[in-house]
Amino acid sequence: MCSRCPQSVKADAVVGADSRGFDGSKQINGRKRHVVVDTLGLLLGVMVTSANVGDRAAAQVLLRQVADAHHLLTLVWADGGYTGSLVEYCLATFALVLAIVKRSDDMRGFVVLPKRWIVERLFAHLMRTRRLARDFERRTASAEAMIYWSMTLLMTRRLARSRRGRA
Repeated sequence: MCSRCPQSVKADAVVGADSRGFDGSKQINGRKRHVVVDTLGLLLGVMVTSANVGDRAAAQVLLRQVADAHHLLTLVWADGGYTGSLVEYCLATFALVLAIVKRSDDMRGFVVLPKRWIVERLFAHLMRTRRLARDFERRTASAEAMIYWSMTLLMTRRLARSRRGRA
């Protein structure tokens, strides 16, 4: 299972000020999409928050939801933004090993690290869904539903793909 620093998306004018915030690191006024996917890139959990919500605080809530729904889960790979007390919290509370995938100091520019490409691929798929290129939903629950809808389209395409070599 993989998790990563959330995706920040700009919010449309219809999004109320109560569910919108400013992400200072990415300079975006809008919302954040926190996701957990399996190793195939299929969505296990999503949480949409205002962009000013801390990543570790949102991760605690999302990992609780995912751990409750997926009892066999034991390992979660996460981005370097989730270091600190969250690692011990996951182990003590959910019996989950939170393995941090860090980039080495000699890497320069944008490099997708092993395991993180799975989540990057999910975000690329979400951006292909025009409705998700910007957040147009008034409520965060509706925004989460749109992400599940987009992933349903992806899963049905994968299931419908013809299998070569099958009789």
